[in-house]
Amino acid sequence: MRFFWFILGLAALAACQRYSTLPGTATDNDWKVKPLPASPQQMDGDPEAGYAFIGGGSYIGSGVPFEMMKKRLSGTTDTVLRRGGVNANLPYPVSAFEAAKGGTLVMNGNCFTCHAGEVNGQIVPGLGNSFSDYQKSFKPMGKVIRVGVDFKYKKDEPEWEAYEDFSRYFNAMAPYIQTNQPGANPAFRLAEACMRHRDPVDLTYREAPNYDMMDYTIATDVPPLWHVKKKNALYYNGIGRGDFTKLLFQASVLGIPDSTAAREAIIGFKDVLAWLQTLEPPAYPGPVDQALAAEGQVIFEENCSKCHGTYGEEETYPNKLVSLALVKTDPMYANYAKNSGIVEWYNSSWFAQSEPKSYFAPELGYVAPPLDGIWATAPYLHNGSVPTVAALLDSKNRPDVWARSGDSRDYDHKALGWAYTELDKAKGDWAFDTNRPGYSNKGHDFGDKLSAGERTAVIEYLKTL
Repeated sequence: MRFFWFILGLAALAACQRYSTLPGTATDNDWKVKPLPASPQQMDGDPEAGYAFIGGGSYIGSGVPFEMMKKRLSGTTDTVLRRGGVNANLPYPVSAFEAAKGGTLVMNGNCFTCHAGEVNGQIVPGLGNSFSDYQKSFKPMGKVIRVGVDFKYKKDEPEWEAYEDFSRYFNAMAPYIQTNQPGANPAFRLAEACMRHRDPVDLTYREAPNYDMMDYTIATDVPPLWHVKKKNALYYNGIGRGDFTKLLFQASVLGIPDSTAAREAIIGFKDVLAWLQTLEPPAYPGPVDQALAAEGQVIFEENCSKCHGTYGEEETYPNKLVSLALVKTDPMYANYAKNSGIVEWYNSSWFAQSEPKSYFAPELGYVAPPLDGIWATAPYLHNGSVPTVAALLDSKNRPDVWARSGDSRDYDHKALGWAYTELDKAKGDWAFDTNRPGYSNKGHDFGDKLSAGERTAVIEYLKTL
């Protein structure tokens, strides 16, 4: 049953040459650090409406007929989002809504499949879900659901029509999202696979793909949504520019039928953006040594704040993109995104050509993120390769192969992150191998120059953010 929710939850995710090998590892730029400019945003939305919309809105456009799933859901209660109506009796990662075609009630995933994570035994809306697992193929389940719909409904019935768009894009993306690491999220691959089968102007389905895709699935950790209000660009490499409502809306390409439906659905994302402006990280649940934290603040502001910002009454965040040559973290994701055919498609599409406009501007670098709520956001680096802040600040002590228990209460409060076991080779459900392509734990060695005592003080301060 859990596997089924992951399949539905994929909807919540967000170079025309053929990739026969993994993308190159170019790190050369004529810049080391550059500021990301701000773009005008739609800031007049309703936060309460945005929270309701992200948890139960029709932005995916199509899905599995609700009638097919009724019996499976008997006795279910949403104890996380505490929604009303029909969604009150659905698990929080899925929503029932009226399909864009046919008007029938369908079910699909919502944004909280990936953007509600668990830490310290609590599910936190807005926290990235580091316990998702895409290591199994989704192709067999897609076929099973397709057979079920074909058996139960005729092609002229609204339920069949409502499922058709979702089925097309699900089958298109399923071969490209299977990962080789637990917890890693293939959202970029999902969008890339769906967009390659959409007409860029009206977003309707195209049988022939618009561009080729690399065979290897590269995935990332899921960043927390409460950082959005500080950012001038979205995603780890800062590729997402312009209007945030369209950038946040991208997961809809899995099921939205066309640009007409997209124009209607995107209205709700102005409210979602307003809700994100109100979102705050969870407070650290343990005791804090305030004197040590005060020492750590001084060290942090001297060594880290130029990229990661300052915190307190007068907060600053510089929105800096750091080149691969300087940060030296795994370059594959940045290289891959820069060379993907999705970039040209997106910049010629409805997303970029109609108001309000968004666009893709890939760079060979990664954004230095805000650190609000960093205690809750393990594992670290863009690829989730480092289990604790202590290891992040001391690169020589990072484990190459490590495993966590899969229990969100199994937390290391001293090191600030997941309690883990170091392994010789990856084995078990939650083993992470940093030797695999795209998942290196190298780079970001700026904390190495600190003494052990200074790192301890910084960690204590980070608990207060």
